[in-house]
Amino acid sequence: MERTTRMPGGQSEPERRGTTRERCDEPAPPALVRAVEQFNRREYFECHETLEQIWNEEHDALRTIYKGILQVGVGCYHLLRHNYKGATIKLLSGADYLEPFAPRCLGVEVGHLIADARRLRAALIALGPERFAEVDLALLPQVRLSDRGRHTSA
Repeated sequence: MERTTRMPGGQSEPERRGTTRERCDEPAPPALVRAVEQFNRREYFECHETLEQIWNEEHDALRTIYKGILQVGVGCYHLLRHNYKGATIKLLSGADYLEPFAPRCLGVEVGHLIADARRLRAALIALGPERFAEVDLALLPQVRLSDRGRHTSA
């Protein structure tokens, strides 16, 4: 019987098996590197499109890492569009989706991204819906790729 993990929003995803953990040790695929670059330039809409394509093509539980990064980006997008509720919800769900992949997967420093997303969300909540636009945008997360996550040409 396959074990499942309850994910945010009530969906069930297969629990990570050895193959998924082994795949976490692989370098980031080129499309993920492109998505990370878009995310870090605050091109959240473009990043969403790139990650959604990778997410839809992936059939392993590893697809959830793409969904997590995507949702953190959507939270940032909502913040920049002055949508308090959308920002706080997506920052939380994105961090939750990423949790099983910490500290690192596909070269992405997942633990850092989770901490950054939660720090930003906490700052938004502390300011509240009336003052959240005052948040320091330096708190917007950056996705870090380890050197192992980058493809190198020989």
